[in-house]
Amino acid sequence: MKQLLSLIVPMYNEEEGIANFFSVMENVLASVDMDYEIICVDDGSKDNTLALLKQKNIENNRIKVIAFSRNFGKEAAMTAAIDYCSGDAIIPIDADLQDPPEIIGEMINQWRAGFDVVYGKRVSRDGDTMMKRNTAGWFYRLFNRVSDVKIPENVGDYRLMDKKVVIAIRQLPEKDRFMKGLFCWPGFRSTTVEFVRQNREQGTTKFNYWKLWNFALSGITSFSTIPIRMGVYLGLSVSALAFIYGLITILKALFGGPDVPGYASLMTIMLFVGGIQLFFMGLMGEYIGRIYKEVKNRPIYYVAEELGFTKK
Repeated sequence: MKQLLSLIVPMYNEEEGIANFFSVMENVLASVDMDYEIICVDDGSKDNTLALLKQKNIENNRIKVIAFSRNFGKEAAMTAAIDYCSGDAIIPIDADLQDPPEIIGEMINQWRAGFDVVYGKRVSRDGDTMMKRNTAGWFYRLFNRVSDVKIPENVGDYRLMDKKVVIAIRQLPEKDRFMKGLFCWPGFRSTTVEFVRQNREQGTTKFNYWKLWNFALSGITSFSTIPIRMGVYLGLSVSALAFIYGLITILKALFGGPDVPGYASLMTIMLFVGGIQLFFMGLMGEYIGRIYKEVKNRPIYYVAEELGFTKK
C-alpha cells in the first residue's frame, strides 16, 4: 500500500480562492508518489465556503470536510484536523497559496531521507509589509530568548511532520493553543526547505495588528514564565534604588540641612512605580486567565458536521 499524505487546511471565508486552491493542489499531488487526503476545516465561515467544500467532497472523496458550529479560530481548526488525520506524513497549509505547494515533493524527499519534521522556511517576505516583516522578526527573536522551545525564524505553520510527531502533539491538552510552539515542542530530527512567500491572490487576510499582538502575547505566555518572573527582578531593582535614594536623603539632611523634595520628581517616581505595578498586575492576569481556561476544561472546538470520514 502507498503511504498516505494528509494535508490539513483551515478555512474561514475562503470562497473566492477555493476553486484555485484545489486546482493547484490536485495538480501538485498528482505528481507525488503517495496517496493523499485533504482535510478542510470550515471555521464557521459566513460565506459559501462550506457549500463549496461539500461540493468538492462529492467530486473527490479524498477531500474531507470538518464544519465547526461557529468560529473557534485557526489554532482550533488545525487542532481538529490533527485529531482527524490519519496520514503517515502531515502538512498544514493555508488556502491562500502564499506558501507554495510546489515544494511538497521536496519536503517528502527530505522526510524519506530520515527527517521527522521538514520546515518550510521563507527566504523572502516581499508580499508582507515592512511593519509585518519587522514585527515578525522581533517576535521570533524574543520568543526564542525567553522560551525553552525554539521556533525556527521565518517558519510558519507550513511544514511536513511525521505521524509520530503528530501523535505526540495530540497528547498536548492545553486549551489556549499556540500551534507554532506546539508543533516544535516534541522535537525530533528536522531540516528546512526554503521558498519565496507569494502574494495572496484571492480573498483577504483574517489577521490585523491587534490580533497579531494578542497572538504573540499568547505564544510567549504559553511557553515561558520569564515575563512574570521579571517582576521579581524589577521589584528588587526598584527597591534597591529606593533604599539608595533614602540613604542619600538621610545623609543630605544630616550634613546639609533639611531638603525640600520637588513635586515633579515625587510624581515621576510615583507614576513610574505605579506603572510597573499595573503592568505586572496585568501580566499576572494573563497567566491567571490561562489557568481559568484550563480549569473550565471546555472542548477546544465543536464539530457540527463532518464529511468523508469513516470514523473519527
